[in-house]
Amino acid sequence: MPLKKEINMQDPVAELAEQGKALAPDDRSRLVDLLLESLHEQPLAEVEAAWDEEAERRLAAYDRGEIQAIDGEVVLANARALARR
Repeated sequence: MPLKKEINMQDPVAELAEQGKALAPDDRSRLVDLLLESLHEQPLAEVEAAWDEEAERRLAAYDRGEIQAIDGEVVLANARALARR
């Protein structure tokens, strides 16, 4: 007979888990999705901040004449050609 781990109801996480088990399956799934999303919020914010900084850096370089713009269609055509290789 498998041993059942005793749940310490002084543990708020265990209490929440027990409450979550009482939810309908669709609601449990939604809760899991929301919790997983919350784990990625900080890293996503950091990535977005890094991209903002990179865009500002590139725009400043463009404004100084250090780099030239390339038409988006040309970039996509080049990427497609590379992907076909």
